[in-house]
Amino acid sequence: MSAAATKNPATALVVLAFAIVYLVWGSTYFFIARAVHEIPALLMGAIRFIIAGLLMMAWCAYRKEKLWNWQQVKTAAVTGLLLLLVGNGAVIWAEQTLPSSLVAVLVSTAPIWFVLLDKPKWRENFTNRTTLTGLAIGFIGVVLLFKEKLSHALAGNGSRHELWGLAILVIGSMAWTGGSIYSKYRATGSSSVSSAWQMLIAGVAFAIGAAINNDYATFRPEAVSAAGWGSVLYLITMGSLAGYSAYVWLLQVRSATQVSTYAYVNPVVAVLLGTLLAGEHMTFLQIAGLAVILTSVLLINLSKYRQSGRDSVKQALAESA
Repeated sequence: MSAAATKNPATALVVLAFAIVYLVWGSTYFFIARAVHEIPALLMGAIRFIIAGLLMMAWCAYRKEKLWNWQQVKTAAVTGLLLLLVGNGAVIWAEQTLPSSLVAVLVSTAPIWFVLLDKPKWRENFTNRTTLTGLAIGFIGVVLLFKEKLSHALAGNGSRHELWGLAILVIGSMAWTGGSIYSKYRATGSSSVSSAWQMLIAGVAFAIGAAINNDYATFRPEAVSAAGWGSVLYLITMGSLAGYSAYVWLLQVRSATQVSTYAYVNPVVAVLLGTLLAGEHMTFLQIAGLAVILTSVLLINLSKYRQSGRDSVKQALAESA
């Protein structure tokens, strides 16, 4: 993307980028669910991120970007392991036992973890009533999502694997947030080169995990359907390349608060796709949890938007003084 397009982006490009982030990232939950039912979860992650990382690295080489910088690679390694191996890996693992729609709803709690884990912003976040209200509401939403699965597990109805899946997702969401915060304060160099290293390093880690889990011995590529391979291809091209690129570009031309609205739309897209195409069913309690969590995210982002506006006014006054 040219500098001119970044400074003065065409409205059509902005709309297209938002559509990709909203729809593509929301749809990846459905395609992950399809893929992991035919390909071992860790092996699927290895295939997806190694190929995507190599393609991104080739693109960076074509653009003659500097591919090796030890500090950038080290930061990318930590970020990639937290975001992709643990964060996205939790999604991949959980979708073996949980509906994609429910997974997307719980992952949408990421803005809540941002408030809790972003230590440099603690003073600002924990003195804001709107943010604190959003956190409290978000906690209630998560409890609603866990309540039903926990009740079934305690009653001995065979839902313990699903309960573990939910717990793994919480850990994954925290790791995704931690990796994002680490990258925010430590990232250097080209974002495309950094993302290429993140995907490659995470892909290799997935491959090692697949070997430890004995996935290679049990995997039969010829048994995977065209739909299964098509899902992996979609995750590589649309999820790991197009969606991420659109997200990074939007952060350059629009405020982070505006871009983060994907957290409202992704779970809705995932729920619709899961219901219409995969025959998934969400209970009333889970739908209530979705509504409560989205309300929480809205309140947290509303607080950030107001703070951003106040900071802009202060800056303008300082510059005119």
